[in-house]
Amino acid sequence: MTAGDVVLPSGRQFEIAHGDQRVVVVEVGGGLRSYTVGDVDVLDGYPVDGTCTSGRGQVLIPWPNRIEDGRYDFDGISHSLPLDEVPNRNAIHGLVRWAAWTAAEHEPDRVVMAHVVHPQPGYPFSLSLSIEYSLSDAGLTVHTSATNAGDRDCPYGCGAHPYLTAGTGVVNTLELRIPAATVLRSDERSLPTGSEPVAGTDYDFRARRAIGGLVLDNAFTDLDRDGDGVARVELWDPASGAARTLWMDEAYPWVMVFSGDPLPDVARRALAVEPMSCPPNAFRSGENLVRLAPGESHTATWGISV
Repeated sequence: MTAGDVVLPSGRQFEIAHGDQRVVVVEVGGGLRSYTVGDVDVLDGYPVDGTCTSGRGQVLIPWPNRIEDGRYDFDGISHSLPLDEVPNRNAIHGLVRWAAWTAAEHEPDRVVMAHVVHPQPGYPFSLSLSIEYSLSDAGLTVHTSATNAGDRDCPYGCGAHPYLTAGTGVVNTLELRIPAATVLRSDERSLPTGSEPVAGTDYDFRARRAIGGLVLDNAFTDLDRDGDGVARVELWDPASGAARTLWMDEAYPWVMVFSGDPLPDVARRALAVEPMSCPPNAFRSGENLVRLAPGESHTATWGISV
């Protein structure tokens, strides 16, 4: 947990490995700090002595993306969350990104991170969370489980925020495939204003093509899934042949794709591909929002293959 006498910004480091694959999961936020194969980065992570910036590898629970004005109603009761995206007056990416998680299990090729969300202003509910990170010949698998540990129903959503990199240093030359028929449109606060078919728009990546100069900060849905029920977002570097695939099971009907343009530390150097169980503002719209009864659980699985 320390480097010399200094407590690491991301807390304890939990390394897992399989062959030449190596993943580091952190105590602070329970997310991914790095994923490498040999000496090649799969994710645009952050250094061991640094603080996570721009959401790199973070866990997004109990909601991904944004809640307008931090306000929502649930079962006739109004709730108000802290506005941590201050310029846009939104509550963003849940409540666990800076919380301390514990390693409930840790083996050479897997680690299970655990955390309890206790009732608090804006979210007076209890959640018992578990995330298993495991490596195999197929790559990285991330299995998330949430159980309502309270005595009343609660609203729930989940997501993750990895930045895929093919090692080129810029996404413009990379080729992308997103198997989605529908894209969400957003306003200047990054809140949804409606959706439209991707056909005939710049956001049609159903066939692999170059990203070019397109600014991406969009949620996609109506995902085409393979026979195993999995949707796959694929990123290629045509120069080197490097390929990255982020896959997600049916618990994730949405995926956010973000080229990082507003954020200087990540701008166009990697592509955030964020599996989401619900769209932005779901706590207000109710779209794909999960209602967990006391004792009920929700599970979701995504992963990365290279």
